[in-house]
Amino acid sequence: MSHWGIKAAHARLLLRHFYYAGGKMDYAQLDAAQFGRSALARLADDLPPRQSRIAQTHASADGTVKLLVEFVSGGAVECVLMPALRGGRAAGCVSSQIGCAMGCDFCASARPGLQRDLLAGEIVEQYLHLRQRAAEMGRRLNTLVFMGMGEPMLNLPNVIAAIRRIAQPETGALGWRQITLSTVGIVPGIDALGQSGLNVHLALSLHAPDDATRSRLVPVNRRWPVQQVMAAARRYLQTTGRVPTIEYCLIDQINDSDAQAQALAQLMAGFRAHVNLIPYNPIGLSLSGVVYRRPDAKRVWRFLQLLHAGGVVAHVRRPRGDDVSAACGQLAGDHHANPAKA
Repeated sequence: MSHWGIKAAHARLLLRHFYYAGGKMDYAQLDAAQFGRSALARLADDLPPRQSRIAQTHASADGTVKLLVEFVSGGAVECVLMPALRGGRAAGCVSSQIGCAMGCDFCASARPGLQRDLLAGEIVEQYLHLRQRAAEMGRRLNTLVFMGMGEPMLNLPNVIAAIRRIAQPETGALGWRQITLSTVGIVPGIDALGQSGLNVHLALSLHAPDDATRSRLVPVNRRWPVQQVMAAARRYLQTTGRVPTIEYCLIDQINDSDAQAQALAQLMAGFRAHVNLIPYNPIGLSLSGVVYRRPDAKRVWRFLQLLHAGGVVAHVRRPRGDDVSAACGQLAGDHHANPAKA
């Protein structure tokens, strides 16, 4: 705006108007005397309010909605809106990268590899699309998780900038405590987030209590093994006071044995954290050529009970949107993707 000869201070006013109008820009509502008629005309011509569009929408039988968001600068990602089971609320899930470089064997986002980082504005626009869709459903988007495509810690500057715009009162106004950032265990990123002062929640995708199994499922474990990522999660708790969530995707006959449940309970000893068990959501053929399967309900319940017996606070996450490939691990950003079959 300074380059266009408009007062730099007016950028904040314009931004506040944009967010308060629900992510829309109505220049007719702006004060022409304050901005100047020529400045408003230029803004209307040269400053498009959005850099993305919803290319596809998939609605699940359980009410979950998956959006394929295309960007003017190229590429597309998927984000998800999950209506709460009660009340007029909803949760959103956004992506931080197009594709992913982490190569987790059970995750569809890894299939295309990493194409590029998302800009902060491209992340924010997913939030705006989800917030608008929630409003159309008579709901309010009140929580947001960075658990979509990509590894947020490898795009941390843009992720932090996006979180600030989404959370702070004068723009997105979601609130810091309503946001959770998920990582496969990029230790320097966890520490940087803890020192950022954002006061958001951390979720660590662990998926195995031992290095052999975790390295098979999450290749980055070879760089930062189990004990190191758990130590980073403990530091995050100490630094921020935010209780981390330990995410554990249960895969039939891979990481769901009694011994692994007991090992996970031992790993959690003395750690004020919460384990979120996620029954595997099928994606078909994995990167390594394996077809993984979800454990049956009895095995999931047994694993949960062993954690409880070990003094671990844990619960099982109910699958949402898996019939339209909108559940954890199923997002791929593919225009022609069909729901995965077991």
